[in-house]
Amino acid sequence: MTATWEKKGTNDGELTFEIDVNKISEGLDQAFKRVKKNLNVPGFRKGKVPREVFNQMYGEASLYEDALNILLPDSYEQAIVDTKIEPVAQPEISVEKMDPKEPWVIKAKVTVKPEVKLGDYKGIKVPKEDTEVTDADVDAELEKRRQQQAELVLKEDGASEKGDTVVIDYVGTVDGEKFDGGSAENYSLELGSNSFIPGFEDQLIGHKSGDEVEVKVTFPEDYQAKELAGKEAIFATTVHEVKTKEVPELDDDFAKDIDEEVSTLVELKAKIKDELAKNKKEQAESAKQEAAINGAVANAEVVDLPQAMIETEIHNQMDQYLGNMQRQGVNPDMYYKLTGTSEDDLHKQFEQNADQNVKTNLVLEAIVKAEGIEPSQEEIDKEINDLAAEYNMEADAVRKALTDDMLKHDIGIKKAIDIVTDSAVEEDK
Repeated sequence: MTATWEKKGTNDGELTFEIDVNKISEGLDQAFKRVKKNLNVPGFRKGKVPREVFNQMYGEASLYEDALNILLPDSYEQAIVDTKIEPVAQPEISVEKMDPKEPWVIKAKVTVKPEVKLGDYKGIKVPKEDTEVTDADVDAELEKRRQQQAELVLKEDGASEKGDTVVIDYVGTVDGEKFDGGSAENYSLELGSNSFIPGFEDQLIGHKSGDEVEVKVTFPEDYQAKELAGKEAIFATTVHEVKTKEVPELDDDFAKDIDEEVSTLVELKAKIKDELAKNKKEQAESAKQEAAINGAVANAEVVDLPQAMIETEIHNQMDQYLGNMQRQGVNPDMYYKLTGTSEDDLHKQFEQNADQNVKTNLVLEAIVKAEGIEPSQEEIDKEINDLAAEYNMEADAVRKALTDDMLKHDIGIKKAIDIVTDSAVEEDK
């Protein structure tokens, strides 16, 4: 098969390829087998009409379109391999020549991966992250865990304070009319949590059980319910209960209650310090990696990033995000209703980092090529076993789901990341 590539623009061009006569003959045979199953020709049982009779009645050219649809995918893929191009979007196909006894000539308008001109990607200077764990860090974590163990206790006579929880009924109106979602009964609200409209919680501070309060607020201009944005509302609110947090004492009993592996507060503090140190180290390594990769991308030049690649990245991110929601029992329609958003909103959300994500991947792929990284079969087998363990799957199932080329790509990217990160030079902030 003959294939040629002619560049027409920075990342666009025309791929011309032929489908040889032998392949055409095979494609016509397959097309005829599919078509004849539904043919009703007088004198022949359904599906039994001979090829010669079909050709006389309909002409062999009537099979050309079906034959082309059969042959085109493999022929296009082979042309890509032969010309060593890397398409990033679906091609625009046109038939140039389709003669009975000569090779068919096909043209395809194709957008390919942009050229990447690497800059410095080793020795990138990155800020050195602080990994020291102080006594104050340990005390803050202890207080956090202490607050998590707090119990809500009813305030019999005392007025509500910031941090208390009030149980309330409320009915909201705008211009004297009730609105959807503006009413609730026996709702527990922590004052100071900022979970309600700004100003709502503050007006309930200093009230006792049994008080009736008229809460006046203004919805923010960017409020998700457009019909309420910027409008003043009045909430007729009844306070049923006021509850305050009662936190446990910081002593050995507290330590044993929250961690069975320790018997004293001193031991708990030491364990927390080790955990915080491990977390800080991991965060520092992650920050170093991110800064080093960003530096390598900033030093590289990517020529005219195709919009098709950005769109593909956005939709991949959307599919992954919605897939995670689906695994938690939330389908896309439910997600959009719960969040008050739409598919367009989610698209815009992932637009923000899409071009940077695509550039980063292109630069890492260029580093793989520049470093001559070629994963071994042993590394591929290890990657399969690692993925099987991570996703609790059989190794054979992973092998069926992923090709060697996909695995080599991922392993290569990981190695490129290691090269950039390990060579980075940490400097004090």
